[in-house]
Amino acid sequence: MKVLFISLGCDKNLVDSEMMLGMLVQKGYAITDDETEAEAVVVNTCCFINDAKQESINILLEMAELRKSGTVKALIAAGCLAQRYQEEIQKEIPEVDAIVGTTAADRIVEALDAVVSGQSHNCLEDINRSPAFKKCTSANGNRIVTTGGHYAYLKIAEGCDKHCSYCIIPKIRGNYRSVPMEQLVEEAESLVAFGAKEIILVAQETTLYGMDLYGKKCLPELLHKLCNIGGLYWIRILYCYPEEITDELIAAIKSEEKVCNYLDIPIQHASDKILRRMGRRTDRQELAGMITKLRSEIPDICLRTTLITGFPGETPEDHESLLAFVDEMEFDRLGVFTYSPEEDTPAALFENQIDEDKKLDRQADIMELQQEIAFEKAQDAVGSTLLVMVEGMVPDEHAYVARSYRDAPNVDGFVFVQTDRELMTGDFVRVRITGSYEYDLIGEIEDEFTE
Repeated sequence: MKVLFISLGCDKNLVDSEMMLGMLVQKGYAITDDETEAEAVVVNTCCFINDAKQESINILLEMAELRKSGTVKALIAAGCLAQRYQEEIQKEIPEVDAIVGTTAADRIVEALDAVVSGQSHNCLEDINRSPAFKKCTSANGNRIVTTGGHYAYLKIAEGCDKHCSYCIIPKIRGNYRSVPMEQLVEEAESLVAFGAKEIILVAQETTLYGMDLYGKKCLPELLHKLCNIGGLYWIRILYCYPEEITDELIAAIKSEEKVCNYLDIPIQHASDKILRRMGRRTDRQELAGMITKLRSEIPDICLRTTLITGFPGETPEDHESLLAFVDEMEFDRLGVFTYSPEEDTPAALFENQIDEDKKLDRQADIMELQQEIAFEKAQDAVGSTLLVMVEGMVPDEHAYVARSYRDAPNVDGFVFVQTDRELMTGDFVRVRITGSYEYDLIGEIEDEFTE
């Protein structure tokens, strides 16, 4: 039977999708990306914010039409939306044959087998369970990496204990649960054995890794162990809460050549009043202090952040305060979400909800400022030399698309490399930057890279 697998949402969800894909293939199911030949469909859904929720619903409705027509014999909804709205989905979209919750991803084969044999079989577990993926590694063919193989995500923990007032994640993903270190090292080794040259560490929060298992923050220790893997060139860290960044973590990034001088630090806001209402654990002064410290210790570090604008009670003065902070800090990379009120979160019940148009206006203000900062930083890079990893070829041109240590896949910019040489995806070359275009850089090969 041919299965169409649709993965929505974040890179953490993508890891679950890759694990489920591997389990289906090992069971004998074939995978297709053509909905016209699919006999079964699995949609791994997202519901973090309203836009993601609506996308998941729209995809399920679209696939339900295929199920209704009879071309598709089985339709399964998995992931966050399925976990959170299981009853509503099966009531409003009866074509969905089964629900697989966030902590039951390892039961995907069981669910699909049951549906194929004519039974409706939901797979739901306690949200604090961890899917049994211990034997599901690239080495035994049980994970199908969908990123092209030259880079891969390594999910080091599940769930979150922070309970920010706007966030639903703890209610659908459970408490913070670290993956045992030996399991992560084994998985990373297998990913590298199958071609990965960059490993990207992800979790709802990476900086707290190990606290639940080992009684201390073990991200620095994990980094040191991963750096011992031969054939691995880059390790990138995403989702670092600023208050959890330790001197030991900074020292590990600074001392380990394989760890990219890149940190994703979602600060969400810079007004102390709004930070308190969000349930965040830092204030403006502490945020500025951490950013200054990181840049002092690691001068070439690239800092990415995300912000929420239009949070309930955000005044024009709060917005101006955030703009001033962005202007002062000059983040290298920055994304802005408009606040999305989520059911069952405290913030959804807060007074002084902000008008949607005002949220969008404030978002545009911040992005306009950040655009100026980013374009200037790109122009300042002209004349420098960067090590880049090739992502692919630009069609009909003597050029390749590449990324530097400053560029996480799918969220940051590119380096366009002009050359007549033949390069392969995953190759590393040193590039002299000759120009910039908006968020992207343009360069020429300076020399080949040798380890």
